[in-house]
Amino acid sequence: MSHAIEGVPVGNPASEAAVHALACPCDHRYSEMSNLIRVLLAILLPPVGVFFTVGFGGAFWLNILLTILGYIPGIVHAVWIIARHSR
Repeated sequence: MSHAIEGVPVGNPASEAAVHALACPCDHRYSEMSNLIRVLLAILLPPVGVFFTVGFGGAFWLNILLTILGYIPGIVHAVWIIARHSR
């Protein structure tokens, strides 16, 4: 059996997650900050928040349409897209 770190077997998802957490302790905070910035962008300019989350996909063009038809539906859709993709 090979070991990534002494005493931690490779192939065990729980062990690999622990090794990743030790190797990258600030990834979780970076992800939260990234989501916060995207939500703030979604409130100011909804299509920008969607673009930074999914790129030029169908959700982006739908968000532009919703923002043109009404600013609030664009915001709701943008926050929903960001929340759905942040899991």
